[in-house]
Amino acid sequence: MQGARRGKHKIFIGMAPGVGKTYRMLEEGHALKQQGIDVIVGLLETHGRKDTALKSEGLEIIPRKQSPRAGLSITEMDTDAILRRSPQLALIDELAHTNVPGSPRNKRYEDVELILNAGIDVYSTMNIQHLESLNDTVARITGVVVRERVPDRILEEADEIIMVDVTAEMLQERLLEGKIYAPEKIQQSLNNFFQRRNLIALRELALREVADSVEEDAVASTPQGLFCNIQERVLVCVSTYPNSLQLLRRGARLAGYMNAPLFALFVADPERFLTKEESLHIDTCERLCKEFEGNFMRVDSNNISKAIAEVAQKYRITQIVIGESQRSRWQMFLNGSLTQKLVRLLKNIDLHIIASEKKNYEDFYDER
Repeated sequence: MQGARRGKHKIFIGMAPGVGKTYRMLEEGHALKQQGIDVIVGLLETHGRKDTALKSEGLEIIPRKQSPRAGLSITEMDTDAILRRSPQLALIDELAHTNVPGSPRNKRYEDVELILNAGIDVYSTMNIQHLESLNDTVARITGVVVRERVPDRILEEADEIIMVDVTAEMLQERLLEGKIYAPEKIQQSLNNFFQRRNLIALRELALREVADSVEEDAVASTPQGLFCNIQERVLVCVSTYPNSLQLLRRGARLAGYMNAPLFALFVADPERFLTKEESLHIDTCERLCKEFEGNFMRVDSNNISKAIAEVAQKYRITQIVIGESQRSRWQMFLNGSLTQKLVRLLKNIDLHIIASEKKNYEDFYDER
């Protein structure tokens, strides 16, 4: 068995079955074998797809382990055999798979972690709907509750994530051509999970997840202040004034146009108690934010601009929505406006200043 070095993990991810994740993994396995790397197939699921089965030819495949269960013989990946064989690279399909009850480990990703800890590199595959944090979102999109899930930390700890991407139209064509499921399952799949709107939404989720991963890696390896965000993120700054709801709606539209996550921030003065009406208003803002599937945050600080800047930096915000100041020119000359302070503090962030006839949140902040 190999030394103490943890193996490197590369995950091929896609929006749905049939995009070509396993095929791509096998392709790379062949290429590395030709370079002299010791490659084995730890577990392969062809699902009857001839092209996938043909692509595996020429690669050593570790036989599956037989697991008797209720009078049947069920096969599982033989993790112990992979560890004894100790290759440089193991190709392992379907990371989210649930093992047979009574197995040493419940999930295949747990087997993969054991193999990685033995110093063996692993290439694996999964679909975006199996990611734990997206479970509720996928259920809303497709109407299907996914039972087999992979913790987010598995993707976060991966050394590389490859998005295997096709358009929704191309995936439906593959389905109709019989390249994904048997003929008797094609129409049922088209009417349910493989509806075009579902595939478009799942593709967006997969692209966004991979973009986030790439961005995290880039942030970690780039000197502070030199990195430009890959994905847009919208932050709406709200207050106790009624126009905060207007700002939230405008921010939600902006986030929708950009396919961007939405954040809302209320900065509270720790030395000032909110009235009952003000508290109810902030609660309304939070509910509206959540209706827009946004992330609502409350921060205590007596330095508003600094608090906003810190949140913007922490969440890598690219767009900030604030209200237009109603303060007099003389007041702004003496104390400066929130907008001016933010411009000085923020880099590479666009400010959207929304006009309002009513006294707005910047007055509330600046009066403090």
